[in-house]
Amino acid sequence: MSIKPRLFSTFQCLRHENPLGLPRSGAPPQLPRMQRGLPTKRPLPSVRKTIAVSSAKGGVGKSTIAVNLALAFARLGYRTGILDTDIFGPSIPTLLSLNGQEPRLSEDNQLLPIVNYGVKSMSMGYLVGEDKPVVWRGLMVMKALQQLLWEVEWGGLDVLVMDLPPGTGDTQLTITQQVVVDGAIVISTPQDIALRDAVKGVEMMRKVNVPLLGMVQNMSVFICPQCNQSTHIFGSEGVAQACVKHDVPFLGDVPLHASICDDADRGKPTVVAEPGSGRAQAFVAIAERIAKDIEL
Repeated sequence: MSIKPRLFSTFQCLRHENPLGLPRSGAPPQLPRMQRGLPTKRPLPSVRKTIAVSSAKGGVGKSTIAVNLALAFARLGYRTGILDTDIFGPSIPTLLSLNGQEPRLSEDNQLLPIVNYGVKSMSMGYLVGEDKPVVWRGLMVMKALQQLLWEVEWGGLDVLVMDLPPGTGDTQLTITQQVVVDGAIVISTPQDIALRDAVKGVEMMRKVNVPLLGMVQNMSVFICPQCNQSTHIFGSEGVAQACVKHDVPFLGDVPLHASICDDADRGKPTVVAEPGSGRAQAFVAIAERIAKDIEL
């Protein structure tokens, strides 16, 4: 029995004139984000306004400013919370003197925030030991972030301050793609090397369509406690100049002062420890401007 060879031709014409179903104009179909497999933004449960505090650079005092802003909002009479989204290096438990605390679960199996100084807080630092490193790959990190975002029972907040980790990576992208963020603040020192990364943070927020509330210049000036002489250790107008160049509002200065660092290290931030000081007033003034901008 002989088998006849089958011939295949690669020159057959497609009978279907439009196999992909594209519009005749050639433009791609405008499908909703969810149908395209992309996340959709939604507000965090029981939270009126959400702001993100970013730096894109470590070591510029972002977390210290974030917690003082949260305390300033509370001082202004708003129901306030702070969410520490830095999985690998959470700072909020230390800044609020809550190391060693563990959150309880609600009847709906949601995490209950831990409260100090009138501010509700949630952090990865409450879920792992104080001295235990988080040695996880990306999937585990994203799973933990989803729990912090969507499995916390805030109980009704006027404003939630989100302390973002340094950089412009997975965590920042996940938050800005999934959460309705009412505004972002970028923190930087006047030093050029910090500003270079801060500008990247500004451009990222623009790319993901998050409203930019402005930039804060931290460690702007050092005033000697002995002679009261002012010294601009990291430069004087770096952030203000960057704001003009990149068309970003300038929210204000926070001075370089030993008390701000000492207050943070002992878990009693400046707005609580020294409410009448000029340093605390600087945080309150920035919080007042943000509150107005986001229509709190």
